[in-house]
Amino acid sequence: MSKAPEHIQNLLKTLPNKPGVYQHIDKEGKILYIGKAKNLKKRVNSYFTKSVTSARIAVMIKKVSDIRTIVTDSEGDALLLENNLIKEHQPRYNINLKDDKSYPYITIRNERFPRIYGLRNIKRDGSEYYGPYPSVKAMKAVLELIKQMYPTRTCKYVLSEENIEKGKFKTCLEYHIGNCKGPCENLQNEKDYNADVEAARKIIKGQLGEVKRNLKVKMAGHAASLEFEEAQDCKNRLNTLEKYAAKSTVVSFKMSNIDVFSVSMDAKFGYVNYLKIVEGAIVQSYTVEIKKKLEEEPKDFLHLAIPEIRDRFGSTSKKIFTSHPLDLRMKGIEFMVPQKGEKKKIVDLSVKNALYFRQEKLKNIQIVDPDRHANRIMTQMKSDLKMPEEPKHIECFDNSNIQGTSPASACVVFKNGRPSKKDYRKFNIKTVDGPDDFASMKEVVFRRYRRLLDEGEPLPQLIVIDGGKGQLSAALSSLERLGLRGKITIIGIAKRLEEIYFPGDPYPLYLDKRSESLKIIQQARDEAHRFSLSHHRNRRSKGAYSSELDEIKGIGPKTIKSLMLTFKSIKNIKNASMDALIDCVGQQKANLLKRQLKS
Repeated sequence: MSKAPEHIQNLLKTLPNKPGVYQHIDKEGKILYIGKAKNLKKRVNSYFTKSVTSARIAVMIKKVSDIRTIVTDSEGDALLLENNLIKEHQPRYNINLKDDKSYPYITIRNERFPRIYGLRNIKRDGSEYYGPYPSVKAMKAVLELIKQMYPTRTCKYVLSEENIEKGKFKTCLEYHIGNCKGPCENLQNEKDYNADVEAARKIIKGQLGEVKRNLKVKMAGHAASLEFEEAQDCKNRLNTLEKYAAKSTVVSFKMSNIDVFSVSMDAKFGYVNYLKIVEGAIVQSYTVEIKKKLEEEPKDFLHLAIPEIRDRFGSTSKKIFTSHPLDLRMKGIEFMVPQKGEKKKIVDLSVKNALYFRQEKLKNIQIVDPDRHANRIMTQMKSDLKMPEEPKHIECFDNSNIQGTSPASACVVFKNGRPSKKDYRKFNIKTVDGPDDFASMKEVVFRRYRRLLDEGEPLPQLIVIDGGKGQLSAALSSLERLGLRGKITIIGIAKRLEEIYFPGDPYPLYLDKRSESLKIIQQARDEAHRFSLSHHRNRRSKGAYSSELDEIKGIGPKTIKSLMLTFKSIKNIKNASMDALIDCVGQQKANLLKRQLKS
């Protein structure tokens, strides 16, 4: 297959390893094809990395100018979303879906002693509808669970108080086999029946916690009363509930014709995501990148984007859910920031798509424009660490002092967010006896910046110390001696919880674990630790094999190296023959070794 254009190759590298829906777009912005994927990155890449046997697909791939993705919580959600989007947009290269292939729903009927069952055709009769489900099998699994745990009637009798009192109905086979509790003959009252329906409703919505708690209370009560069969029945229900695996996002059918807007931000841009919900199903997802001009807040981006996006997609929804509170007023429109339940869940999904759009953008920038990527990170670090300038030049220090031997330290240098290995420096501790991290840090930091000052070299904007308050204070005292305190931002990073410590502040800063600022600091810390440990090991290794040889006058480092490469150990040198020593280091040095070394 022919190689994809460069911009498509760059885009493919940024796709997430998540379930969702992808759209192939042509140069005119029209949707060519909509598909679902368990793993978006693998599925979309397969179009451009494998041989295509279908002529129809080959023609389509040549027309692809852009690829858009919508991330979902599960593969089942991707299936439902694909169905909705295909029906909405009817892409040229998708097989047309017939109306009779609509997905199933579960209904709780609007009637006395409500029935619970599955159906495809929804009616505006005041009943509750939940779904759609990705398959009839998934829907039946939920209904079967409800049937086992909270059986409800299946008959179509009109169970009015008058009809029940007159004894118009008789219990049927469903009652006798345990699938119904006989409300038709008043064997189950309306209050108990509605309690079962409420528990079933929670199961349908996926709110299983309360159901589990109630079952555990009942099981304990039965066990205390020595009602072991009933307790075992509760335990069986709990086990059934634990195994229940229908995790598809289910939205109430009442959540209809709603626009959802959310925003994610970084130092320079805001990313606004829009989800259009029609009859409980997502039919549109769109994310736009908006550049910051001042210090805009999330609501500022939403104020700008909502009218424009609604106009672009011709939305007439009267309800808008948002991720942040707004001051926006639009005639006839109700704004809401959901705090819990299904409404909050759909806003969270919108936020997730905004975040993935942002991450894909950043990955793409990192690939095609690494300088812009570095500048953006520097701006973010300046903001996160409250620095007076961007940390284009970062230096990080780490000590290695295992069992108090061969103390060593290292300084690694990052420039524009990337390691500058030619600027790395190693230090042997000269003024400290024994394992004293604080004193070692004080010595190394002083030596490093006294030398930079003496040589007129540029100083870093940020110093990172591997350690907590103690190491930070030691380093700060050296800066103070050099007159550099307050002129360079200095922080300590503790390993336990990745706390960031600032001089004079008793409370640490906790950056988001996904923060790119924290990732750069962690990378510098880890690189300093690696470099320092490597230097320390080299010192210990040299000390281990050369201590006795160092004491022999006339035997220098080069001779010691030749001896160790040839004989591997001090013991072998002591046991070596004179001829072997002469072959390695010559007659004079061989005589020295034989006189000085006692085997």
